[in-house]
Amino acid sequence: QVQLVESGGGSVQAGGSLRLSCAASEYTYGTYLMGWFRQAPGAERVGVAGIDADGSTKYADGVKGRFTISRDNAKNTLTLQMNSLKPEDTAMYYCAARAKARGRAHSTWWLQPEAYDYWGQGTQVTVSS
Repeated sequence: QVQLVESGGGSVQAGGSLRLSCAASEYTYGTYLMGWFRQAPGAERVGVAGIDADGSTKYADGVKGRFTISRDNAKNTLTLQMNSLKPEDTAMYYCAARAKARGRAHSTWWLQPEAYDYWGQGTQVTVSS
């Protein structure tokens, strides 16, 4: 069972930046698809960015060019650098990981919750105008 703990959320003004981190309880090198999701009040959880074991990435259209996902396998951490934040980025942000036993996922699935098995508790991001 992989445990994920997010940190780095907070409140910023539009145009500002935040850096989210996710600490994983297990060795993540080359073994997991990992991703970031967000959920606004009353809305479904949606994929923001995913990163495969080989470092390949995928982003939701609304964050391309503003957000960067990265992973440090030696430190078992996942990071989301968020720049040029907008009020519509306000949401609870969740870190997610895919179970080893499920093998690799096609990139079509990297932003779909169904591709992931482990979830963190979330960290709140609030962007004011």
